[in-house]
Amino acid sequence: VLAELIETFVLHLSESRSDCWFSTGSYKAMDADVKKESLSSVHQLGVEMTVRYGKYLNLLKDDAEIELCFVLINCEKFLKQQQRTVVSSLCCLQERCAGYDWFASSVFLMMSGDGEKTLTFLQRFSRLLVSAFLWLPRLHLSMHLPATTVESGIHPVYFCSAHHIEMLLKAELPLVSSAFHMSGFTPSQICLQWITQCFWNYMDWREICHYIAICIFLGPDYQIYMCISVFRHLQQDILKHTEA
Repeated sequence: VLAELIETFVLHLSESRSDCWFSTGSYKAMDADVKKESLSSVHQLGVEMTVRYGKYLNLLKDDAEIELCFVLINCEKFLKQQQRTVVSSLCCLQERCAGYDWFASSVFLMMSGDGEKTLTFLQRFSRLLVSAFLWLPRLHLSMHLPATTVESGIHPVYFCSAHHIEMLLKAELPLVSSAFHMSGFTPSQICLQWITQCFWNYMDWREICHYIAICIFLGPDYQIYMCISVFRHLQQDILKHTEA
């Protein structure tokens, strides 16, 4: 039901010119019979983990691996059309894509392993502002960003969402903020990890779905509120570890 809801919601928004922040051009999906070998070793490992998790949740069938490869390869080619060429010594800018695509994998599971439906949703979703914050590969080497921002190798989620999380944390949870400061480890580092992985390995599947849906329905600033909520939930544990 949640998958149908976000699908319908994104369809309506993507047809409204005022809600579309990015122009995506046209893209025709490759044949569904793609070879897994064309994915990098990191992506192949991610596919295996995603399929294993999906089967554990009873969301995927036996042919899910082929479908997921179809989605990831097409996403990579689709996003590559909107990337700029950058000459840089930074390792993160020499890669063809920004690590494994956890958001696309999450949507794939929400769509019960339907590759065509997932890809259609992601193409529509990529026109919306929220895609810049939920789907991190969306802005990797993107022509939609200033050249200086791309060349820095720093994703907008880090200097937008993570920055605001740190500002809010000081006001809302000063003890947690101080604990991080004393540890020499910034809240933005762990938040970037959570956001990049769509909270996989941190939240239950139902909560991951709620996180994605809330940010789509209510706006990307809810990504910030979600992280603050997690820190509030963990406050006693954080303070206990700080004392120890």
